[in-house]
Amino acid sequence: MNNGSRTLYRYPDEARFGGVCAGIAHYFNLETWLVRVLVVAGVILSGSFFFVAYFALWFILEKAPVKASSEKPVQLKNQVWQAGEPPRQAVKDLNEQFSRLEKRLRSLESHVTSTEFQLNRQISRL
Repeated sequence: MNNGSRTLYRYPDEARFGGVCAGIAHYFNLETWLVRVLVVAGVILSGSFFFVAYFALWFILEKAPVKASSEKPVQLKNQVWQAGEPPRQAVKDLNEQFSRLEKRLRSLESHVTSTEFQLNRQISRL
């Protein structure tokens, strides 16, 4: 994925039925609700084509790989239909992430500067 190529996956964790709409939304950087509305409209207007295509994609597409990081990247949305967060929410989320990181850093710093850590370090050198 680092070379700029994208792959279409299913996202069962964000699914209503199979995660196909969520996968299409991630692939095209759209809101999931918009893709769902378009699929439902397609099923109503064209009937069986969208219905069959949806279930074919449900069985053809692989599940999205699980990411190791629990922190999700913050994406800003420029248009209503784009995936992401409004700027105010994004700033709030970034502040929360920085607060959590600062607490972890303070905890790590207090551990490394403690006498117990230095004593264990001296013992391990022996």
